[in-house]
Amino acid sequence: MKLATLKDGSRDGRLVVVSRDLTHAVAAVHIAPSLQLAIENWWGVEPELQALYQELNNGRLKDAFTFDPTVAMAPLPRAYQWCDGSAFLSHGHLMEKAFNIDPVEGADVTPLMYQGAGDDFIGGRDDVALPCEAHGIDFEGEFVVLVDDVPLGCSADQAGEHIKLILQVNDVSLRAFGPREMKTGFGFLHAKPSSSFAPVAITPDELGDAWSNGRVNLPLQVEWNGEWFGNPHGSAMHFSFPELVAHAALTRRLGAGTLIGSGTVSNNDRRVGSACISERRAIETIEHGAPKTGFMRFGDRVRMDVTGSDGQSVFGAIDQRIVSASV
Repeated sequence: MKLATLKDGSRDGRLVVVSRDLTHAVAAVHIAPSLQLAIENWWGVEPELQALYQELNNGRLKDAFTFDPTVAMAPLPRAYQWCDGSAFLSHGHLMEKAFNIDPVEGADVTPLMYQGAGDDFIGGRDDVALPCEAHGIDFEGEFVVLVDDVPLGCSADQAGEHIKLILQVNDVSLRAFGPREMKTGFGFLHAKPSSSFAPVAITPDELGDAWSNGRVNLPLQVEWNGEWFGNPHGSAMHFSFPELVAHAALTRRLGAGTLIGSGTVSNNDRRVGSACISERRAIETIEHGAPKTGFMRFGDRVRMDVTGSDGQSVFGAIDQRIVSASV
C-alpha cells in the first residue's frame, strides 16, 4: 500500500491512497483524516486502506484522480518524534579517517542515534529555504521507518512487528555547525534544519524481496544539478531497522508516529558514489589531501529516487531546489 498527504492549507494535510505506479490517488479522509491518526489506529484502519488501495489499482474507483507529487507534503508533515541513526558504518569510518576523528567506542555494537526536530518536515518537491550558503549546505539520502506504539524495552525480534511504513528522506544538513555541536555533547541543533521526504510512504510488502533482514535492499539514486552523484545500496546497513527501533526504545516508549532514520546510505565500494557531499569530501581528503567539492549554493537542485525491479519509482522522487530564506 502507498500513502501520501496532499496540501489543503492545514498543518497535517489530507491523507490519500496512491496507486502502485504513482499515477492516481483517491481520498482516504473518510477512513483517517491524516497519517498521524491512521498510524495511531493502524489495527483498525489498515484493512480499509488496503481495500481502497486494491480497488484503486484495479481501476474501479470513479472518484480517483491524477496524483500530482508537486502538491504532496511530507507523508507525515510533523512527527512527535524523529530519531536518526547512523547505521551505515562505512560512512562513519570515512569521516574518522579523513578528518582524524577518534572512533566512537562500541559503534559497531551499539547504534549511534540523535533526536532531531520533527515539527516541520518539507515535501519532496518543495524548495528548501535556508539562511546562508556559508553554513555548508549538504543533502543526505536516507531510508526511514514509521512505527506504531512501541513498548519500553522492546527487543529487536519484536520491533519488526511495529514497523508499519517505510519512507525516503533528504536529511538536510548544515555542515559548518556540526563540529562545534558534536563537541558540546548536546547533539545537533543548528546543523539539522527541516528534513524533506519523498512524496509517498509505503508498507513493507510493497518492496517484496527487497525488504529483507529489516533493510531496504535497493540502491538510492542521487543527482546533484542533473549529474550523477551516487547510487549506494541500502542492503549495506550494519544495523537493521528493527535493531534501530529497539535501540530507541531501550529506555522509553515510542509513540505511534515516531520516525526512525537509517543515517546516510553508504557503501564500502567507492565506485557507487555517495548520498551526501560530506562523504565525497572525505574521500577526496583521503585521496588528495584536501576536499575538492564545495557544498550546495542557492539555486542548486538535488534529486533522489529509488526504483524497484520493475523500473518503477517506489516512493516518488525527491526533486528540489535550495533557495535563500527571508530571515
